[in-house]
Amino acid sequence: MTTPKGPQLAVLPTAAEDGMRVKAQILQPSGWPLPKGYANGMAAEGRIVVTGGVIGWDAEERLADGFVAQVRQTLDNIAAILAEAGARPEHLVRLTWYVVDMDEYLANLKELGKIYRDVFGTHYPAMALVQVVRLVEKAARVEIEATAVIPS
Repeated sequence: MTTPKGPQLAVLPTAAEDGMRVKAQILQPSGWPLPKGYANGMAAEGRIVVTGGVIGWDAEERLADGFVAQVRQTLDNIAAILAEAGARPEHLVRLTWYVVDMDEYLANLKELGKIYRDVFGTHYPAMALVQVVRLVEKAARVEIEATAVIPS
């Protein structure tokens, strides 16, 4: 019998909610530095809720002005979609961000962090960030896909 090589995996429970335990768990390999503003991985049981690519426009399809404003509107839009399914931000297990300018994203990290916490609190799911050439809506600066799991 061989001993597996590589980091050991720590499974960290998430916070309790309304008297019932969220079944999502943060996956953090032992010895890895703790990520800032995201989780390395998540495990969850329950009803899956997914969004399409969500951008920063309002109900009249008017895009917010500028990158930071579009991020805020995008996160608000995701929160609204989650609410339609009875999900809350703490049910998020994954966010995939698509940005047209990585430097624009990096230059606004502090403000983006504040906006994220204003909308989603301090729950940080697994995340990926990808720079793309452009988005379907030419003036869109960011598009985000979300996956949430509502506990059974």
